[in-house]
Amino acid sequence: MTGFARQEGGDASLTWSWEAKSVNSRSLDIRCRVPQGYESLDAAARGVAPQHLARGNLQLTLSANRAAAPLRVKVNRDILDQVVALTRELQGELEAAAPRLDGLLAIRGVIEAVEEEETAEQRQAREAAMQGDLEAVLQALAANRRAEGARLGAIVEQHLAAIAGLVEAATACAATQPDALRARLRQQLEELLGAAPALPEERLAQEAALLISKADVREELDRLVAHIAAARELLAAGGAVGRRLDFLCQELNREANTLCSKSPDVELTRIGLDLKGAIEQLREQVQNLE
Repeated sequence: MTGFARQEGGDASLTWSWEAKSVNSRSLDIRCRVPQGYESLDAAARGVAPQHLARGNLQLTLSANRAAAPLRVKVNRDILDQVVALTRELQGELEAAAPRLDGLLAIRGVIEAVEEEETAEQRQAREAAMQGDLEAVLQALAANRRAEGARLGAIVEQHLAAIAGLVEAATACAATQPDALRARLRQQLEELLGAAPALPEERLAQEAALLISKADVREELDRLVAHIAAARELLAAGGAVGRRLDFLCQELNREANTLCSKSPDVELTRIGLDLKGAIEQLREQVQNLE
């Protein structure tokens, strides 16, 4: 199921943003990109993502930009000491007034503006805030996917209705009626009995049993009806039903294939082929569900 979400955050020295993208996948595949130094958030993302998503190809990206950090004034004692020592050394050689403090501080390099050093507590607070935004972006992504799932659910129900209609048409087909089944079976048995040379009784019993098993498709039709009902129950229950619906699509397709292979009638075969096409359309939509 596809989806996208973005969450921004920041503190006094850093701004960041989480982006979450997901596309269809049979299982949950997580890819996470974080800036250097924040590798612990990769592990956090892999731990929390399965709480919000059951399957999909998930890509999480954390971008960070350093803001203008607070500055503090610092005296470069090494340069100041050198200047003071040089002043004293030259006092005996030059007639000049003693240097004033403001003059000394005005010398380039004596006063420096440096960034405040980050404490361990500040770092921990930032990572906690980033994890909070990670949770928020995954919640937004899950809500986006649920909204898409609700729209897809209506489409899936339309496909199920089409499949159910074709099953009803197959059930009503003349070839599936008991009288037609008995007449066709009687004809096939007469052909076996009239075979020249005559078939051994054991072989005749085997052929008769095979004809009986292939003549009736009502069992396949009953299973198709049951699978359709199960799919509708899953849709009504909600939640992560994509995998189970995918399995039901496989079962529906298996019954449709059997129906086509056993069909003795052109009309029933046509319905069976239409049924296979409708099931394939259903399966394509089910791939988009979580």
